[in-house]
Amino acid sequence: MSNPNFHQFPQSKSIDSVRFLSPISSSIPSPSRITSLKSPTPKSIVFSTLSGTLHFAFLDPVDGSFDSGPTVETSLHRGSVSSIDVVEGGGECVSVGMDGRVNLVGVGEGGRVEWKRVADSNGLVGYSSVRWGSNVEFATGGLGFGLQWWDQRRPGGAVSQLKGNWARGNMPSMVHSIDIHPSRKHICVAGGSGGTIFAWDLRWQQQPIILSGAGVSGTSQSLSESDVWEVQYDNHTLSSSVTSAPSTKILPVMMCSEDGILAVLEQDAEPIELLGEPCAINTFDIDPQNPSEVICALEWESIGILTRPRMVAY
Repeated sequence: MSNPNFHQFPQSKSIDSVRFLSPISSSIPSPSRITSLKSPTPKSIVFSTLSGTLHFAFLDPVDGSFDSGPTVETSLHRGSVSSIDVVEGGGECVSVGMDGRVNLVGVGEGGRVEWKRVADSNGLVGYSSVRWGSNVEFATGGLGFGLQWWDQRRPGGAVSQLKGNWARGNMPSMVHSIDIHPSRKHICVAGGSGGTIFAWDLRWQQQPIILSGAGVSGTSQSLSESDVWEVQYDNHTLSSSVTSAPSTKILPVMMCSEDGILAVLEQDAEPIELLGEPCAINTFDIDPQNPSEVICALEWESIGILTRPRMVAY
């Protein structure tokens, strides 16, 4: 297999989040640094900020640019919004913060914002990442390598949780990113402190599957030794390979880290390092229409585009 091509494009300031969109050119002002960015449909953007606001933007069909839509400026969180996710197709948005609040936000008729609080631990439990698993279920993560599973049909709190006491030693433990594959909704994959990437199968709730980092025994199997900022299932793999894999198998996962690593990990296989940069890779996104293309944001105020060889079925 030939090596991927990588091109960098310098920017005027730091880039905190990137996502693939339809071919348009537009700019939307933000009151502070963006903490999370989602594009649930080709015609909409939702983002949260360090100052605690949540913003919706929609594509103008006339001039092809994004127009600022409804904004939620107060009451959602005490402090910044750590992470958001939007139901596929543009439904409800879930927001979490280190203040322990979990909120559901939607845009109703006439652009009116409607929201409700799902949980508030008053800071006793903080959440740093969130991901929808279905239209009514989502996963959260935060301190201690703990994960929680929520079901709107069963109100009152998380319905399942992975306690973070499986991580041994005094190493710091924080979940920074979660992903859930559409064909494996019973398995969450998470990335966090110390190069740790692990999977949580809801059928075996207290047995995390370590893909990278310090395992239960304390031995290191890490591709990276610093914070893993983002994880995504890598749909560059042929769909036939995915559908034929056992339901217990962890599908390939792409990750980026503070020490400049962009790589793909697969269970029981050697990791594939795609990039090794002299600065942090803060975030990345895989083009859903062309998984060979990966866009990433580097700490040194630049955006990079990685092109991998296309997968060919025989």
